Amino acid sequence: MKPETLAIHASDVAKSNTGDVIMPISLSTTFYRGEDGAYPGGHMYSRVSNPNRSALEKVLSNLEKGKDTAAFASGNVAGMTIFQALKPGTHIIAPDDMYWGFKKQLTTVFAQTLSFDFIDLTDLALLKSKINENTKLIWVETPSNPLLKVCDIEEISKIAKQHQIKLAVDNTFASPILQNPILQGADIVMHSTTKYIGGHSDVLGGALTTAEIDEFWGDIKNIQQTGGAVPSPFDCFLLLRSIKTLAYRIKGHCENARLLAAYLQQHPKIEQVFYPGLASHPQHYIAKKQMKDFGGMLSILVKGGSKQARQVVNNVHLFAQATSLGGVESLIEHRASVEGPDTKTPQNLIRISVGLEHIDDLINDLDQALAKI
Repeated sequence: MKPETLAIHASDVAKSNTGDVIMPISLSTTFYRGEDGAYPGGHMYSRVSNPNRSALEKVLSNLEKGKDTAAFASGNVAGMTIFQALKPGTHIIAPDDMYWGFKKQLTTVFAQTLSFDFIDLTDLALLKSKINENTKLIWVETPSNPLLKVCDIEEISKIAKQHQIKLAVDNTFASPILQNPILQGADIVMHSTTKYIGGHSDVLGGALTTAEIDEFWGDIKNIQQTGGAVPSPFDCFLLLRSIKTLAYRIKGHCENARLLAAYLQQHPKIEQVFYPGLASHPQHYIAKKQMKDFGGMLSILVKGGSKQARQVVNNVHLFAQATSLGGVESLIEHRASVEGPDTKTPQNLIRISVGLEHIDDLINDLDQALAKI
């Protein structure tokens, strides 16, 4: 089945006795045992599994072309679980513009047990030079946050396999509709399901999908089920509801972002636009190869500095000045001030999550905001 159909039907894991077309919410934390001590309903305790979570994990596995999925209470927990599953002394190679939340995890929570190099993963020669005998994970984020760099997943996967290194790809910006890293050689795909998968800025979640059910995946599932940082049944219900419209929402995000990027590229007060769909993007050819479209995220450099960038985000009316991304409403933020004093993000960078409003209204809003600086 095509993604549009899978998104609607792959979560139908059980038919209720009352004939519900939409899977009901199962709030029970514990489940009946049979006379033989087994669990005839397939569930024992909701920290381990739950009907709604099983449905969510099934549909995400189908959409990402993987063998299994583990759902979590947040994207940060999903990523952290991969780091927790690594043996002490492991060396990780990650992007130099890695999402600041994961970078903070590595440099604070895991600083005593893991080592890491943050490099430009678009430079394959540099990647090869950083691999050592303790390197067990390459973490790719493509498109990246917030510079929208695009890494060649297939080429990086070839390098990883030569050295028996796991390749994990943060696919949050692309969504499983636009990009399937497992088909391009990735071992694990990570999503903050809070973003495009949720799509309405009203539910927190994360997920990992694996290409193969191996020992490392067993360690990840053990952390998920034993640690218990899992989404509630209602969270899973909301995500399943949202996934049904994911493919069509993504089409709208992509169309609006493409038009907004083209408008901003020619604006006299914009220094640079970061959007993989522009021919001027340095990895545009890679994005064309591995993505079905170019996504709904873009970043811009405003001429001037932090003051001018902050003026823009303070002068918009339709765009919500807020963090996060992937919702139906357009969001805008001065990214460096979110990431803190150690950020490498330019002070004049604004990150935009392009929503589903009419493009003319979005352009008019930014036009009047830019006119005031």
